[in-house]
Parts: sequence; C-alpha cells; structure tokens
Amino acid sequence: MGVNRSIVVAFFGLLINGLVWADGQNGPPLLRESYDPAFQSAVERRIDELGLTQAAERRDLCLSLVDISDPLEPRVATINGDHMMYAASLPKIGILLGAFVEIERGRLPLDRSTVDSLTRMIRMSSNEDATAMLNRVGKQRVNQILRSDRFRLYDPLVNGGLWVGKEYATGSAFQRDPLHNISHGATALQTARFYYLLETGQLVSPRLTKLMKEMLSKPGIEHKFVKGLANQHGVKIYRKSGTWRSWHADSAIVEAPGASRYILTALANDGHGGEWLADIAASLHTLVVPTKVAASYR
Repeated sequence: MGVNRSIVVAFFGLLINGLVWADGQNGPPLLRESYDPAFQSAVERRIDELGLTQAAERRDLCLSLVDISDPLEPRVATINGDHMMYAASLPKIGILLGAFVEIERGRLPLDRSTVDSLTRMIRMSSNEDATAMLNRVGKQRVNQILRSDRFRLYDPLVNGGLWVGKEYATGSAFQRDPLHNISHGATALQTARFYYLLETGQLVSPRLTKLMKEMLSKPGIEHKFVKGLANQHGVKIYRKSGTWRSWHADSAIVEAPGASRYILTALANDGHGGEWLADIAASLHTLVVPTKVAASYR
C-alpha cells in the first residue's frame, strides 16, 4: 500500500530528528521505535484479503496493531497511523485520562459518584456523563493534559492525536483541534500510545491504573471489535469505541489465553465501517494469538 510506505518514512524521519517522547523515557521503549517490517507486511496482507486496501489508500481506514505479549519488546504495524480522523466517542478516553490526572493531584474526588460516572462514560458511552465529567475536569484542561509534555497524546509534530473540543451534547465546539479543525478527533497510533502507556503504568499511579483499566473492561456495547472477537474464548477486552453517521472507531487492549496481548485501534469513514472493524478484529487477532493456543481454550 502506498499510504503505508509514506507513513513508515515519516516514522523514521521523526526518529532521526531525535524527538523525545513520554513513553520510553527510562522505561518501556517508544512505539515509534518498535515498527516491525514483517508484522507490517502481515497486517497489510490481511487488510488486502478483507478487500480494504483501496479504503486504506483513500485514508478512509486507519489502524494500528501493537503486539504487547512482551510489553518491553512491542511489535508495531500501522496503516495511516498518523492520519487524524473524526472519532466520535473514542476520545472520551481523553476525558478519562483528564479525570484521573486531576484525581491523582487531589483536584477531583475519587468517590462513588465519580467512579460510577466515569464507568458509564466508558462502558455505555454515556454522553451525559462524558459532558458532566468534561466540565468537572475543565474543557480547556482536558486538552491541556493531552497536549502536555508528560503525555503528548496530541502532538502537532505527528499530525495530532486525541482531542476533545466539544461537549457530547448539542451546541458548538469550544476548541477545535488546531491542525484539522476537528471537534472529537484521534489518530490510530496516538490512541495506541494511550493504551500502551496505560498498560506499562506510565499514565497514573499503579492504584489508579488498575481502576482505569477496570473501567475499560466489560464493554457494554457489543459491536465492532467486541463482535469480531465474540467467538474467541477466554479473551478479555479493555475498550472504547465511537460511532457517528459514517464515522466508526474502536480501540482496545485484548488479552488472550496464554501470554498473548495486543493493542488494536482502528478508525473508518464508511457506511459499512462498523462491519469493517469487526472483520479486522477477527482477522488480526490470529496474527498475535497462535491458533493452537486459542483452540486449546475452546
């Protein structure tokens, strides 16, 4: 795919320029240093088999797959990984992070009301709770946290990332992202970084990391990745999705039986995007999880 090759060139151009990232500082490696050519080729073949190569070339499909079976040696493959797209409810994970940063700093109480509201926002994608929490953290504060040197989950140097510039309610955007004018945006690779930072304990304290991951568990909406992995026995999914009109997004940490774990993020702009994401999850799962291991848990 021509799109993929240009992204790979951008990958290494950034590395050569000596950028410093939040992940990888005296800890786990940078995802951008963990690109695996063989893994990339395998992902591209699967996307081609699904008939989605042209969608990828049009940039109507973006995805990142990160094998974290060994989190200190991740394997990364990406298609249009730094292409910013409208992501509907997926960027609610940015509100989740903002809330946990403020909880860690003692600016937001960690009480039952807060926990329940955040859990509904993630598992059931409650717009009411997302809007309420956005205002409790502070509209400008959420994007300030996402853009901070600590996280760089929205970074102009890599074409953006996670962005929350509008309440999940009627009304106008209060702060569209500065590069693309998107109200609720994401890139596949920056979303994958969110989950990698979470999984390697680089977002918040261990106690809060455990709670954040618990909120992402037990998905309440069974479509897209959840639908695609429905027949995979013993799988645990920590996930946030998004849907609005033709825009479809999903993102997850997937823990399979045995030692296999991976991060999958995907965004699509097509009326059939939800089905695309279900098919992608089913196909790419077997690139990380050995067939014999998966079969032994049936």
